[in-house]
Amino acid sequence: MKHFTALLRPAVITLALGFTTMSALAASPADFVDEASAKGLAEIQTSQLALEKSQSSDVKKFAQMMIDDHTKANKELAQVASKLNLKVADEAALMEKAKKMILEYREESFDKSYANNQVVAHEQTIELFEEELKSSSAKPELKSFAEQTLPKLKMHLEDAKALQAKYK
Repeated sequence: MKHFTALLRPAVITLALGFTTMSALAASPADFVDEASAKGLAEIQTSQLALEKSQSSDVKKFAQMMIDDHTKANKELAQVASKLNLKVADEAALMEKAKKMILEYREESFDKSYANNQVVAHEQTIELFEEELKSSSAKPELKSFAEQTLPKLKMHLEDAKALQAKYK
């Protein structure tokens, strides 16, 4: 079993890195909804994993905030998307599995992996939301959602960077 896990690890990390380094730019309102909802679901899933695996009260507090805030944001996005006849992410399950796997297979501590993952994920999500605000094809309802959500995402990034600094 150890041999199988050792063979699987590079493939899992490659797959997960492919997902986490995907372009944050959305080409259409449907792309924005799909990618934003997938990123939100991935945040919720990795944060639930952090609640289970971490021994740190700081990490658990941050993870609970991620679950609460991203659950709320995803509900709001789903309502906006429904009004615009757009669907939220279908591929989120694959993305969240990949992120969970990379956290599980990292050689460093879970808390350090989680903090590093949160910084990268929030930088990419902020870029996605900023591009949506600049987009000429964006729907007003999606721009409003992005505008309202962006300050919270930036706060999450700062908190994630503080957590990351603690575990360096």
